[in-house]
Amino acid sequence: MTVVPEFPFVAVVGQQTLKTALLLNVIDPRIGGVLISGPRGSAKSTLARALAAILPDDAEGRRPPLVSLPLGASEERLTGSLDLQRVLAEREASFQEGLLARAHGGLLYVDEVNLLADSLVDLLLDVAASGVNRVERDGISHSHPARFGLIGTMNPDEGELRPQLLDRFGLCVEQPATPGVAERVAIMRQREAFDHDPHAFVAEHRAEQAALTRRLAEARERRGEIMVEPWVYEHIAMRSEAAGVEGMRADVTWHRAARAHAAWRGEDRVSREDLDAVEPWVLAHRRTVAPETPPDRDGTPPPDRDGTPPPGDGPGGEARGGKWRGADAAGSAAPGQDAGDTAQGQWGAMPPVAQPSIATPPPDLPVIDAVAPVAGASPTAASRRRPGRQAGQRRTRRDRCDARDEARPDWFATLVENRGQWPWRRLCYRRPRSGQPVLHLVLLDTSASTLGQRLLGRAKGVVDRLARQAYAAREQIAVLGFGNDGITPIQPRRRAPKDLLERLDAAPGGGGTPLREAVQRAARLIRQWRRQDAGLQVRTYLITDGRTRQPLSGLPSLGDCVVVDTERAAVKRGRGRDLARQLGARYRPLAGLEA
Repeated sequence: MTVVPEFPFVAVVGQQTLKTALLLNVIDPRIGGVLISGPRGSAKSTLARALAAILPDDAEGRRPPLVSLPLGASEERLTGSLDLQRVLAEREASFQEGLLARAHGGLLYVDEVNLLADSLVDLLLDVAASGVNRVERDGISHSHPARFGLIGTMNPDEGELRPQLLDRFGLCVEQPATPGVAERVAIMRQREAFDHDPHAFVAEHRAEQAALTRRLAEARERRGEIMVEPWVYEHIAMRSEAAGVEGMRADVTWHRAARAHAAWRGEDRVSREDLDAVEPWVLAHRRTVAPETPPDRDGTPPPDRDGTPPPGDGPGGEARGGKWRGADAAGSAAPGQDAGDTAQGQWGAMPPVAQPSIATPPPDLPVIDAVAPVAGASPTAASRRRPGRQAGQRRTRRDRCDARDEARPDWFATLVENRGQWPWRRLCYRRPRSGQPVLHLVLLDTSASTLGQRLLGRAKGVVDRLARQAYAAREQIAVLGFGNDGITPIQPRRRAPKDLLERLDAAPGGGGTPLREAVQRAARLIRQWRRQDAGLQVRTYLITDGRTRQPLSGLPSLGDCVVVDTERAAVKRGRGRDLARQLGARYRPLAGLEA
């Protein structure tokens, strides 16, 4: 079977921004890797995999590795585990290295990193923070160095990336949506030549690839000699403070990336050109304050008419600068909605209006009564107990060896249970996780019709109560606002914060009601989250007055869902109940929750 080589790095058409960001990480691996955010088919994965062929040799004359982490990898495959082959052949327990050990000194590549299972993300965060992989499982205590650069690709349309992992990427490059016509033609011709004869195509570019490798090696050697004048440190500190970044990782990364960029250009000191070149890549995923003037480098979203970046376009799914996009023109309506909707009246023609939340009864009162587990979700720990074992009773080794319905074997417990006998007479299984993670997904109607009678403020008060309860229970929450003719994340998915009021109050109301788009977006997110964690229990709260002319038929199911009806007009349309019936959800009026 003939192995098809990877597409050459130098043969990729365009993508100069992404190429430079990747090369800077080769020059200085301490930068921390690159997150590549862009649409499908934009050569994200092609460039990341092609990087392996141009990596210079390390100090010991070895080519640094580029290791791929599959989405379906197990925890044992990532961190390492018991060497079963040696156990079976020699009856001796020994450690088998995982992907983290193979990636040491090189690069770890994760395609569609935003779809990576939470358990693997947690392990990556621990190792990335310490540079050491510690394994305490299967009767083995082992540790080894694991320092590597992360390269991740993601399509922002498929969901956000956890903020903790997002910040671990040194640089973030946001690719433009579509190339120009001339670039498309060049791409097709290059791909046609590669498909016709891959080996000949690679050989044709071998000399250029080798020249690039030599330049990288020279830049790496020159990096330590690059001078950094005092004004550079002050410039980085001031710009980072102005961007509202948290912590010092942005400052340190910016300094390293600027030095690497100067070394790449063959200079002997860091200049303003180097600082400006890497600024958008360092701050793209860390900025919390909108820039005064949009950078003129590609890789940063274009500004809105008021000069602020588009909300929700960042890889973490959060609106930068806390500003929302309003209606583009007076009287504009949401997709599928008549601009002359008399129910909206003149509200839809108004610019976004701020309406703070209104306090509701104490947060220890249940906002919405407990909901049943999601149909089809994994059984809870209680339902997985063996018959005859009471709650709270400790699970014995024999229990674990008889639990054949559990999928993951416990090899060390199996060895102990069989006491050296071969062949094994009993197979043991891992102890199941206790409980299920719970995520509260809130869809908050922020359209113009919710501004009357301060309905939006009242709804925000209910969301705040829900967030406080989730915080006390150490559960997760995500809040999407739909209004202003669009859908904007108010709170990206994360463990519920102690105080959500500031974010809620920053979300103004106005414009039309894209109700269908909000429900469809929520359904896609729920599917994505359950692919990441099959045991995740998602509880959805759709808070709306139902005032939209969009049809309600054919809406996707949101599973475990409650529709909170905020309509308080003298003559009610009653679309909240219709919406609940269409979604198979339970119905709760807002007034009942405020009582």
